[in-house]
Amino acid sequence: MAEERLKQRGHRPFERIIFPLDMPDHDEAIRYVGLLKDRVGVFKVGLELFVACGPQIIKRIQDEAPRQKIFLDIKFHDIPETMKRALRVCSTLGVDFVTVHCSEGTRALEPLVEEKGGMKILGVTVLTSTSKDDLKEVGIDIEISEPEKLVLKRAELAKRAGLDGIVCSGLEVARVKEKLGEEFLAITPGIRLLDSTIPQDDQIRIVTPFDAVVNGADYIVVGRPIRDAEDPQETASLIAEEIQKAEDYRITHKIH
Repeated sequence: MAEERLKQRGHRPFERIIFPLDMPDHDEAIRYVGLLKDRVGVFKVGLELFVACGPQIIKRIQDEAPRQKIFLDIKFHDIPETMKRALRVCSTLGVDFVTVHCSEGTRALEPLVEEKGGMKILGVTVLTSTSKDDLKEVGIDIEISEPEKLVLKRAELAKRAGLDGIVCSGLEVARVKEKLGEEFLAITPGIRLLDSTIPQDDQIRIVTPFDAVVNGADYIVVGRPIRDAEDPQETASLIAEEIQKAEDYRITHKIH
């Protein structure tokens, strides 16, 4: 199943690495695009870069790395009509993925599907920087204040609304795939390399590249471990090797 799934999607290991261009400077972002365009499959544009540079940064990345996909990670969260209009504009930019928060339910999410064009819409379930205590603090019911329970609940409503997949940590992705199927995309941030530490790390629910893919992640978002490495290209290549090892493990152990 895992081998057939990858073959159908045509993914080579490095193509499943998403690198976030988390920087406010256009020149620095494009420098990383040039450096990594043959080592990662997707470049992620988040709030910082998009606010700093505007939609033109998308075109610049496309010109520099035409074979790579673009993930516009804006995490839209507003009233349904406002999000629908924003998604309509996003569909004209030529991006491959866009994110919206799931917390407003299917009534807010269903209209967005009409505007997606060639994009895939991903629902943000629970941020990987969020802990159980954080959920309790903001008033999430005790019955679902465990991150995994809330992730599953929001993943289910995202699929019901017609979204293409979700963003969740590697700790929950196996349950998501088990309940919602292999073809429902799971993008996993909060990736950290084995035996590495990151000063002032704001990520809490973290996993290694190997564990994320063994658990079923379709793509992994890897930022600081690559960006802060002495050799970002080599680190990206090592992560691609870990992805291949994880897929081999899934095949050998018949993990579906």
